[in-house]
Amino acid sequence: MTRDGSTPPLGATLTDDGIRFGVWSGAAERMWVSVFDADGKAETARLELQRESDGVFALHVAGLGEGTRYGIRADGRYAPDDGLWFDPGKLLVDPYALRIDRPYRYDARLAAPRGQGGDSAALMPKAVAARLPIVPHAAPAFRPGGLIYEVPVRAFTMRHPGVPKRLRGTIRALAEPVIIDHLSKIGVSAVELMPVTAVMDERHLPRLGLSNAWGYNPVTFMALDPRLAPGGIAELSETTAALHAAGIGVILDLVFNHTAESDEFGPTLSLRGLDNPAYYRPAVDDPGRYANDTGTGNTLACDHPVVQGLVLDSLRHFIVHAGIDGFRFDLAPVLGRVGGEFSADAPLLQAMRQDPVIGDRVLIAEPWDIGHNGYRLGGFPPEFLEWNDRYRDDVRRFWRGDRGLVGALATRLAGSSDSFGGGAQTRTVNFIAAHDGMTVADLVRYERKHNEANGEHNHDGHNENFSWNNGVEGESGDPEISAERSRDISALLATLFASRGAIMLTAGDEFGRSQRGNNNAYAQDNELTWLDWAERDVALEDFVAELGKLRREVPALAQVGFLSGAVPDGAQVADVEWLTEAGRAMSDANWHEPDRHRLTMLLGNGAAEGGRLAVMINGARRDVHFALPARSAFEWRQAMAGAHPGGGRFAVPARSVSFAIERPQAESPGDQP
Repeated sequence: MTRDGSTPPLGATLTDDGIRFGVWSGAAERMWVSVFDADGKAETARLELQRESDGVFALHVAGLGEGTRYGIRADGRYAPDDGLWFDPGKLLVDPYALRIDRPYRYDARLAAPRGQGGDSAALMPKAVAARLPIVPHAAPAFRPGGLIYEVPVRAFTMRHPGVPKRLRGTIRALAEPVIIDHLSKIGVSAVELMPVTAVMDERHLPRLGLSNAWGYNPVTFMALDPRLAPGGIAELSETTAALHAAGIGVILDLVFNHTAESDEFGPTLSLRGLDNPAYYRPAVDDPGRYANDTGTGNTLACDHPVVQGLVLDSLRHFIVHAGIDGFRFDLAPVLGRVGGEFSADAPLLQAMRQDPVIGDRVLIAEPWDIGHNGYRLGGFPPEFLEWNDRYRDDVRRFWRGDRGLVGALATRLAGSSDSFGGGAQTRTVNFIAAHDGMTVADLVRYERKHNEANGEHNHDGHNENFSWNNGVEGESGDPEISAERSRDISALLATLFASRGAIMLTAGDEFGRSQRGNNNAYAQDNELTWLDWAERDVALEDFVAELGKLRREVPALAQVGFLSGAVPDGAQVADVEWLTEAGRAMSDANWHEPDRHRLTMLLGNGAAEGGRLAVMINGARRDVHFALPARSAFEWRQAMAGAHPGGGRFAVPARSVSFAIERPQAESPGDQP
């Protein structure tokens, strides 16, 4: 799909007098398009597609128009042991479907062998031919070093009292003024929407009475889930426009590493029935099984040109028709695997960066999968930002009280040069918590995961969370424990907002959301994951809003260059100084003190008129006085509530982060940020 919105030769292309259907398969012998009535129930025509060049089967059908419901059927050799699954009794969803008429539902008959289970048309959604809005191309609405806000679209507004009931749980709800006001309050630069394309529940969930709540199980890659966007991509486009008007970008979390067709026992829904060997990577020496670099049963063959074309067309689709600012790629090493091995120069990764439509978008990699050499933090091309799990773990461990972490903490605050040091700027996306794992509030309430509600006997999810409970596992009515937990949450979030690089906050962590210790709530589409807006911690939310304001207004916090300790050209002071609580430079011995939990990060270019910003970190379990170095004509003042100055020293409460800003002595106190 090009910038002007022209449509590729695949999919259902509306013409002046009908629809041209085009589907690719390198192994099919025959193909048909099945046309259905307006309800998507009765098959009114089955028309054979004609083989064209390069594996494309196509047919122009006069008299059809927008809203036509259809599916694809393919025939050829049926030999699952050889990776061939052709079965004309299976109605397949067009990989280029732009819209579907109802959600996917798992049914065991969809996995029945050829000749068994009957025709699957009644079990499958139908693709809907559609005309799409065209959005003028514009630069991404996201600034380097900004705050990314991870949003599970359905859970975000299902319980929001200010959102009309008919909109709750939908993409459209994000355009409501009450939601935009909240995002603006805490300083969000871009929302990152967890998967909004149509998904199918994993086959074990229905019998447990559960359903997929996260969306990381797609069937095709362009059609939005009707439950999230009943009006199709127009709703995403309109919502994006509303967010852009408020200065907020939109990033889509997309899954191009696997599909809901799962392993060899999974359902045949689309790609498997069209050309299984082309779309998926087989297991080594066994074409009847799948490579499973994703842990979900199959792995998309992103080194195949047709798969690459499908991925690129999907990205262009969301840019051209919805104005999307960027993409986060789930299990992103799969996109760079060539012959099973990851390469930063893989054709698909190169094509993304060089494409005239995609090339200027924000690109974010989750830099790990479970395949061979699958942990690739820092290994993606320089155009990609990357989720930084080392940041997550080191910051958690420091605030848990682990020994010998002050050096690691400084490295994370400074941009993680140990992982991203190949350039002048960091590519890190720093986060304390994400959708996958414990919430920030649960990190200080639970030492262990509590995933019993997932129906897997608490065997699922990570066992090590680097979490702590402040003396009681789970909820506590003890006011002292509650105060300690609140203090710890504030310290974790303040550390995040003081860090170099992009930062990410998962929706609800700014006001203390809890999942009761469940660190793998992918199947909890219920009140466990639905944000409780009525009972949110407003004081914590206001604190995060202050952090966001400080980060936006203080230049040193929003920059993405690595902190090195050097004096930049034209500057009076170093970009960073690392100090003890006594205000002296950290010595080598200080860095190696195993029980050191105190540190000051003194940032140059902290404010206008040459002032500096001091970030005073007290991980000790007692209040500590921090001294800051004085300069003539300047004085230190509190930048936020927390530290209390006295005689040039700041009393920093136990287990907290405080900020002080250096101002010219003649400046009025009313001019503080």
